[in-house]
Amino acid sequence: MIIQCTACDKKFFVPDSAITASGRLVQCSSCRNEWTQYPVKTEKPEERMVAPATKSLKKKTPKKNKSPAPYSKEYMQEKWGTPLKTYAAEKGLTKKVKRKSHPHKIKVSENIERPGFGFFSYVVILSVLTVALVGILDISKTQIIAYFPLAEPYIEHFFETLENFKIFILDLYK
Repeated sequence: MIIQCTACDKKFFVPDSAITASGRLVQCSSCRNEWTQYPVKTEKPEERMVAPATKSLKKKTPKKNKSPAPYSKEYMQEKWGTPLKTYAAEKGLTKKVKRKSHPHKIKVSENIERPGFGFFSYVVILSVLTVALVGILDISKTQIIAYFPLAEPYIEHFFETLENFKIFILDLYK
């Protein structure tokens, strides 16, 4: 049987044999309210089986809306007679801000090519990255050799070549 709390209206399932004809003191597990519960009169099983059969089991089909979805391009065209972008631009609802040019500012033609990231910029960045990687390799040389002992001759040869290159550049400078 299903009983209901008299204070918070929460419903609970209780076995039929738990509530006697003289009633029983029960307590709500939600709000801790106590009351005397008497057996709830229920329909006989035969009546329960008959009741649903008398109801018609019509399925309610939702009505199909033939108009376009709200706030779609088609909806705005149908309702306002204008596309959404045009309507927003006319009403000033766009996020793009039109900036007014300063009266003393010289207007720059948009056809002028601006200098990009040129060859020498790439050379400078490549040089800086190379020096950084060599520095990191020099700092962590002992750890790399500890983990990869076979790499020691290659690392030593690399740094010996760098030293020779440094001497060659200094000789050219003098």
